Amino acid sequence: MPTHYQGTPKEIQSLSAYIPFIRAADTLSAQIHQHLSAKGLTESQFGVLEALYHLGPLCQRAIADKLLKSGGNITLVIDNLEKQKLVERRRNEDDRRYITVTLTPKGENLISELFPVHAANITRLMSVLKPDELELLRNLCRRLGKQLHDDPDS
Repeated sequence: MPTHYQGTPKEIQSLSAYIPFIRAADTLSAQIHQHLSAKGLTESQFGVLEALYHLGPLCQRAIADKLLKSGGNITLVIDNLEKQKLVERRRNEDDRRYITVTLTPKGENLISELFPVHAANITRLMSVLKPDELELLRNLCRRLGKQLHDDPDS
């Protein structure tokens, strides 16, 4: 559905691309993350577990950067994961200000069970696009994201 905004041709074109992009992303995200609530996890909690699962122990700042979340938000997410005994914080003995977040065995078991289901859901939902369309989508999203990250005023 194109925009009903009566702006400049460039504004109309941009909004007409943005609206279906956001709707598709929101719909895709909702369907992909549906299985998480059954396990008592939020999308952010899953993101933390997934980052630790694939990248190993990380400091909170690195996790926040990877997930594009604020430090305060990640602190709360990690607090809740810690309460569920899925992660633990470890202070560096040489520099006590540096805290590393690691998966517990319970957290490792949970994410190793959930991630294959997650990957299969993504694959199934994205299968409406042909391989060349997936690659084009990937490249366009990377270009947009990189430009916005490098120059947020662009």
